[in-house]
Amino acid sequence: MCKPYGSEVLTFQAHSVFRRRYCKTIARNMKRFGSFKDNTGFTTSTSINGKDSWFKSLFVRKVDPRKDAHATLLTKNEESNLYKIQFHNVKPECLDAYNKLCEEVLPSIHADKYYPCELVGTWNTWYGDQDQAVHLWRYRGGYPALTEVMNKLKQNPEFTAYRKERGKMLMSRRNQLLLEFSFWNEPVPREGPNIYELRSYQLRPGTMIEWGNYWARAIGYRQHNSEAVGGFFSQIGNLYMVHHLWAYKDLQSREDTRNGAWQQEGWDEVVYYTVPLIQHMDSRIMIPTKASPLQ
Repeated sequence: MCKPYGSEVLTFQAHSVFRRRYCKTIARNMKRFGSFKDNTGFTTSTSINGKDSWFKSLFVRKVDPRKDAHATLLTKNEESNLYKIQFHNVKPECLDAYNKLCEEVLPSIHADKYYPCELVGTWNTWYGDQDQAVHLWRYRGGYPALTEVMNKLKQNPEFTAYRKERGKMLMSRRNQLLLEFSFWNEPVPREGPNIYELRSYQLRPGTMIEWGNYWARAIGYRQHNSEAVGGFFSQIGNLYMVHHLWAYKDLQSREDTRNGAWQQEGWDEVVYYTVPLIQHMDSRIMIPTKASPLQ
């Protein structure tokens, strides 16, 4: 076993002294005031009476328990739509063939009432991850509808052949299951031509409710050009992930619209308070394919 050397001896000794003093302080305070929960997370049974004890307030931060899940608080209670977003990284030489294959199969599933699902949109990434396809599906009826569609598609020879052929064209793929924020519009088909921006935010754990509170007000600042398409948060996949989908006529329209938001009183405050909630963010500019209901 290596022995502490040089400055490490001082660090080791200082740490030992701190621990001895800390333990003596804890023991002395417990003898004087009774047991308590200290600010290091160690817990003992408390014998102090009175909720407003000044000593207890130094060590215990009261947190009001939340009795509802994020999904209950942030979604439309009268609806149970579930969304699936798919990211397919396509071999560069196969992108055209991939798009053609999707155009032959996906619209037929969308139009068939036998499947309780709808193709919301399908795109190719223009700026961001190159040679990538993004698909967004909606399942009316939540998880039971998703399971029903999966089971039925397994019995569909056309879809089975599609998946087999598609697999030859892909380098990787991933998906997420999402719910929609109650204060966003439900995505509906729109005429083009438009470009779409998918802004994805990885939030710090525990901040989803706070994000929703701020954006419930902020969305009003971003409706002037009907650019807001949909807002979602993840349930399965990368957790605490938020996706905002926007539509613009072109890149200059996007620039003008985003700059215009700063002229709205209150927008700067929303940005100020939501930026600290973000761990990572990403932006994709996407072009709809021929099969997309969102054009």
